[in-house]
Amino acid sequence: MNWLLIVTRALAERLEQSEIDYMISRVNAIGQREGNPMGAEVRQFGGATAFYVHEMPWGSFNTVKGVREEHIDYIDEIISFFRERSRSFQFEITPANSSSELLSYLTDRGFRQSGFHTVLYGMPNAEEEPAYAAGIAIRELKADEFELYGKLHCLGTGLNVDGAGHVADNNRVLYDQPGWRFYIGFVDDQPAGVAVMYMHNSTASLTFAATIPAFRKRGLQTAFLHKRCYDAAIAQCDLVVSQAAYASISQNNMERAGLRIGYTRAVWTSHS
Repeated sequence: MNWLLIVTRALAERLEQSEIDYMISRVNAIGQREGNPMGAEVRQFGGATAFYVHEMPWGSFNTVKGVREEHIDYIDEIISFFRERSRSFQFEITPANSSSELLSYLTDRGFRQSGFHTVLYGMPNAEEEPAYAAGIAIRELKADEFELYGKLHCLGTGLNVDGAGHVADNNRVLYDQPGWRFYIGFVDDQPAGVAVMYMHNSTASLTFAATIPAFRKRGLQTAFLHKRCYDAAIAQCDLVVSQAAYASISQNNMERAGLRIGYTRAVWTSHS
């Protein structure tokens, strides 16, 4: 059996690094927009990486990844980094990096666990092109279609469609960045959803996918999964990584598509 099918510490570290890599690429690209209008920053604290985006107050864009026990001496500095920016944030802690010393230190600083998030993985296979449910079609997004991308992104995630232009701008900057691919999906010839993938160091991260409500339960999300996994294999990636809310429909779809659970990471937030 291939070692990649078994969860080892080495595999867990590779899964986590894939998330760090795509977030560094994404947030740095957002920060390179003229004048940095979103207020994006990436900061290293030892081996931990902090992400901050002023105009995106959500936890996923104001977070610390890769933190472990040997970074305890940096935690107060990390907390100060976000407090200077008046921003709530989260620490993401994987089982492989967890320790009683680290968790006790975070507790002493007013943090506690507030949730879990599932990380899944699989080995892409290029032996057979994916087949989709009836009425489903997928192709790569064109450079001049980001306004449509922004609208589908917002409708698929429940964001106000008035923000579609901002979503478009923050993703358009990734289009020509190495490793990024954007997809648009159709149901009965109607634009119905979008998906994104980032490839780096032979690892493909399935970073985003959403279907607008009117076209759900038609198989588009499963099709997005199979399409990206196939393209990852063609691009010589030997690992696919994705994330989902624990026991969510997204996680269920990923498992049905052949991905397996690598671990559930803990989310720690401040309650002081």
